[in-house]
Amino acid sequence: MEGTFWAFLPAIIAIVLALITKQVYVSLFLGVFVGAMMYVGGDPLNGLFTVFKVMSEKVGANVPIIVFLVVLGILVVLMQKSGGARAYGDWAGRKIKSKKGALAATASLGCLIFVDDYFNCLTVGSVMRPVTDRFKVSRSKLSYIIDSTAAPVCIIAPISSWAAAVAGELEGNGLVMFISTIPFNVYAILTIIMVFALCFLKFDFGKMRRNELFTERTGDVHSGISNDGGENSEIKSNSRGRVIDLVIPVIILIVCCIGGMIYTGYFYNWDTELIDSELQSSNIIEAFSNCEAGMSLAIGSTIALIIISVYYMIRRTVSFKEITGSFVDGFKAMVPAILILTFAWSISGIMGAKGGYLDARAFVENNLANSAFPQWLFPAIFFILAGAIAFATGTSWGTFGVLVPVAVTILGGSGTMAILTVSATLGGAVFGDHISPISDTTILASAGAQCNHVEHVNTQLPYAALVAGICAVTYLIGGLCVDLGGVLSGVIMWAVALTLFVGIVILLRYIEKKRKPIEFSEENMKE
Repeated sequence: MEGTFWAFLPAIIAIVLALITKQVYVSLFLGVFVGAMMYVGGDPLNGLFTVFKVMSEKVGANVPIIVFLVVLGILVVLMQKSGGARAYGDWAGRKIKSKKGALAATASLGCLIFVDDYFNCLTVGSVMRPVTDRFKVSRSKLSYIIDSTAAPVCIIAPISSWAAAVAGELEGNGLVMFISTIPFNVYAILTIIMVFALCFLKFDFGKMRRNELFTERTGDVHSGISNDGGENSEIKSNSRGRVIDLVIPVIILIVCCIGGMIYTGYFYNWDTELIDSELQSSNIIEAFSNCEAGMSLAIGSTIALIIISVYYMIRRTVSFKEITGSFVDGFKAMVPAILILTFAWSISGIMGAKGGYLDARAFVENNLANSAFPQWLFPAIFFILAGAIAFATGTSWGTFGVLVPVAVTILGGSGTMAILTVSATLGGAVFGDHISPISDTTILASAGAQCNHVEHVNTQLPYAALVAGICAVTYLIGGLCVDLGGVLSGVIMWAVALTLFVGIVILLRYIEKKRKPIEFSEENMKE
């Protein structure tokens, strides 16, 4: 079954089971086990052995990410114990006067933290949860804003771990071509536009509307749905904590993580360890392109933890004993996210999203390389394929690795069609990542908002699908107009995209106004 469509079956099983049963851990494990059984020919014991072999490989390769998550969990606990989170919530409550302001502030902070999506999800969640809770914003709405200002912002930021990942898949000066794709990345930019539109228009639809109304009427930010993440409401905060006890640690964390990226990209090569001076990056842009994001974040966050701990002890807001006690609390808070990530990585591994085992990558490459589709269809086709692969594998970066080299090989060079197709691939991968229950970014957005994971997936899907539908039409138009040149075809694409977006939003608002108000009873309060 290697190199065939059946390689995607483990992900399909895991996703369908998760959405039906809402039991994420069991569904993901069964998906991995089915994939292992397919690989070994149906021998249960050998299949179980393969499950743990794949799991050990994927977890071993991602230890720095796990370290980063645990350190962030510890830092979140410390910020709560110091009183900084409480003080910031009180300050924001005085400065931010409305729900619109709280939503816009959350989205703005998400756009400002563009270095890495993992860092974005957990930092924005921990900082803004007290503020959004104060204004009765549902956790599903918070997790949507976090998710929609994480990957979409990173994929259009020239200095980010995502830019480095994409540039590494492109020939020649990959970073220059990556920058060329930014204006054509309709999904990422339109998603950000939609987030701010929803914030200011106070407009929701689908299950999200139900959750927002429930939270407004009852004050229950979980909208009557049990949370599968670790809540830290029992942590006592220091009454002497000030806003600076949150702001300064966040700044330290950002600076240290950026410094970690520059260090790993400039001084270090993870295949040959320390590199010769002749091979060192000559500037910061190259350093970001060459960095190892996971290791950078692990190093940066660990150094930040040490500095922040010293800062809190000097400020006398957290004692040394409380700091060491936060290690266990921080780890506990991240256990759900780490467990889901472990299974998600394992599914990607057994499927062979980057080659090996069931070798889904070979299936995609073999079928695309021999494609006879006309070139003007390529942007739309690659957008849809990237979305499907990212949804099934739960990885944007793995999708880049599969499709970007194929697009460049088929179209060649760096012409307008190649740039348009690569940008469509990047946008499609972010879309698939958004709607996939096994995506690491989706998981961390749930963890950052402390929202039920399946609920986050269900409420976000209609929003992401709306933008994706507009993008598919836009890329069809873009493919037809590509001969007009990059600038003119880009203008036409955005005119089409924005016209469709405004028209659909007006239509949806009209439909929602005509619907009967939602009445909450004992039965439907826990739907």
